[in-house]
Amino acid sequence: MRVLVTGGAGFIGSHLVDRLMEQGYDVRVVDDLSAGDLKNIERWLNSENFEFIKGDLRDLEVAEEAVKGAEVVFHLAANPEVRIGAQSPELLYETNVLITYNLLEAMKKEKVKYLVFTSSSTVYGDAKIIPTPEDYAPLEPISVYGGAKLAAEALISGYAHTFDIRSLVFRLANIIGERSNHGVIYDFINKLKADPNRLEILGDGTQRKSYLHVSDTVEGMLYLFEKFIEEEKVYDVYNLGSDDWITVREIAEIVSKEMGLNPEFYFTGGVDGGRGWKGDVKFMRLSIEKAKSKGWKPKMNSYEAVRRTVQELLRTLK
Repeated sequence: MRVLVTGGAGFIGSHLVDRLMEQGYDVRVVDDLSAGDLKNIERWLNSENFEFIKGDLRDLEVAEEAVKGAEVVFHLAANPEVRIGAQSPELLYETNVLITYNLLEAMKKEKVKYLVFTSSSTVYGDAKIIPTPEDYAPLEPISVYGGAKLAAEALISGYAHTFDIRSLVFRLANIIGERSNHGVIYDFINKLKADPNRLEILGDGTQRKSYLHVSDTVEGMLYLFEKFIEEEKVYDVYNLGSDDWITVREIAEIVSKEMGLNPEFYFTGGVDGGRGWKGDVKFMRLSIEKAKSKGWKPKMNSYEAVRRTVQELLRTLK
């Protein structure tokens, strides 16, 4: 298959590119490098079956150029910062909703068969059922980021059913691992490098969420996409996460231990009952029973994924 990966120089995207290239696919990446880094995919730049386009998908012409000849689009391009929604909601609209619309329009024009989209657990908001299944309702995001992801999902569903673009959506838990350049683990490491004796923790520390290592994420995406191709559904949704969850305080303890430190923890207290910031979902754990019923399950739980990620980032962060 000829594959397009949007955001393929980013954190999750570059790991997906690695796996696709190792499996012998013809891969094209489009990325504006606003969040991604060419170093993440430099090993493939001179390969015959690899192409890189530096471009911004907010430009419809870029989207049209990128999808030409592709049989499947893995759409990972987005602004990954949930917190930015309070300051720049228009940026989250442009980098989630608008670029998804442009991509769908280009796919419709070029008659591309398949779309795989990375959505987010944030579409569920403060779910009243935990673990939260894919058919949970009503979907009520509490952040602009979650709202933008849900809007993109709705557009994809509409295009899938109207224009026969078979589409698979993954609602991801917190994805962590090597090459990540944002998020709680990355922040804790950098804070402790700056001050080994004191660690500021946003919120009250009791926030509890599910974490999935990027290697399990990519494996799950590709495995379930193969299953999706075999079926006759036009549109489907899967949660990808782990079977457990972990508190922010426990993450702080793991990071401190791996760095050989014993800092004082300072909790900011947070907002709205101990959240790290406005729009932060305090408790998140996805039901992954649907994915497990198809034969996929993560190799690492949240604790193992966090510990491995800390070790990976400590090796690479200068």
